Amino acid sequence: MIFMLLVVDIGNTHTVVGVFKEEELICHWRLRSHNRTADEIGVYLLNLLKVGRISTSQIKGAVMSSVVPPLDYPWACGIKQYLNVDCLKVSSNLNLGIRIAYKNPTEVGADRLVNAVAGIKKYHAPMIIVDFGTAITLDVVSKDREYLGGIIAPGLATSVEALFGKTAKLPKVSFDVPETVIGKNTMESIQSGILYGFAGLVDHLVEKIEGELGGELTVIATGGDAQKIASLSGKIQYVDPWLTLEGLRFIYEQNANRLEEV
Repeated sequence: MIFMLLVVDIGNTHTVVGVFKEEELICHWRLRSHNRTADEIGVYLLNLLKVGRISTSQIKGAVMSSVVPPLDYPWACGIKQYLNVDCLKVSSNLNLGIRIAYKNPTEVGADRLVNAVAGIKKYHAPMIIVDFGTAITLDVVSKDREYLGGIIAPGLATSVEALFGKTAKLPKVSFDVPETVIGKNTMESIQSGILYGFAGLVDHLVEKIEGELGGELTVIATGGDAQKIASLSGKIQYVDPWLTLEGLRFIYEQNANRLEEV
């Protein structure tokens, strides 16, 4: 029987769920990261699998990364009760195939470790992985497969919400790239500040990291807003929207024999 793996990436704003058929990502969905009971999560999963025309009996394994601890237990229970598989939870204690050079490895977000693992599997180190989520994270991996650490900055949506929350007259805008850096109206001015501004932020941070390490690095972008910022960046070389999900698959393959109850 063909092996199908459920992968779950729980973030502060969104939870991304995917299903791999062997090495192929055949389905993926983006949900809000709300508090839900195990039964609610189970119903969600059954419906999603039905939409994807996947039988629950085909799911033979599950793995999740999470940066929202209160959601871990309901997700693990929902997966166990409704899909009848144990869920591997990513942590620094697993066999990741990398050395973590962080001062306190347990402080590193699981998603950042997953991205580092996937980056090493797919690209050339040394590298920087830029993840555009609720926060923008830059994670640095050395040529010796060491996770060195990185940078955390406010994400696009987070910054926009803060801007609109503190201003009475500025309109909410979509993340469309304006034709010119100089905005010709309020909407374009905000779009330019956000999109060109964050592209400049990423490029400058990459330059500072390269200066510290003494050479150029491979730069990979992932996350929901990666493509738009990458089109304006002079440093981002690759855009890989499903890097985190692939990293979860890699980690499961390396640790399938170490399933642990959440």
